[in-house]
Amino acid sequence: MHFLTRLLPSFLTSWLLTFTLASLFHSQYVVNQLVNVGVVVGFSDRINLTLDDWLGLLPTYGAIIAVALAIAFSVAGFIYKKYHKYAIQLFVLSGVVAFAVTLIAIESIMNITIIAGARGWGFYLQLVAGAVGGFIFGSLTKASRRN
Repeated sequence: MHFLTRLLPSFLTSWLLTFTLASLFHSQYVVNQLVNVGVVVGFSDRINLTLDDWLGLLPTYGAIIAVALAIAFSVAGFIYKKYHKYAIQLFVLSGVVAFAVTLIAIESIMNITIIAGARGWGFYLQLVAGAVGGFIFGSLTKASRRN
């Protein structure tokens, strides 16, 4: 019951925020690359592209992120049992590692970067999304343990 009442809502919240940030970072990276080559992109176009990317990436990239975070947070949960003091840091690190491993593995296996926004400095923005997701999950689960 602990899983359904405390962990699942925390996980879903952190996953949704993580995916939203990763999608937003991807979209804005791609738009920025277009602007760099002289394409004029208006604010409304940026908004529409961002929303279209969020919806378009949800079934694939969203699912990949969910699996990666579930694995990473599970491993961090086992480590947490020994190092209670470092809960937030463990989950932040696990979010970063989840994204790094996933993006590098997909690129290595498929020999292509499937998320255009994960090229160059966009890769680091994806890691930031993972870090934020880990922070949110760690904070929410830590708060639920106090109650």
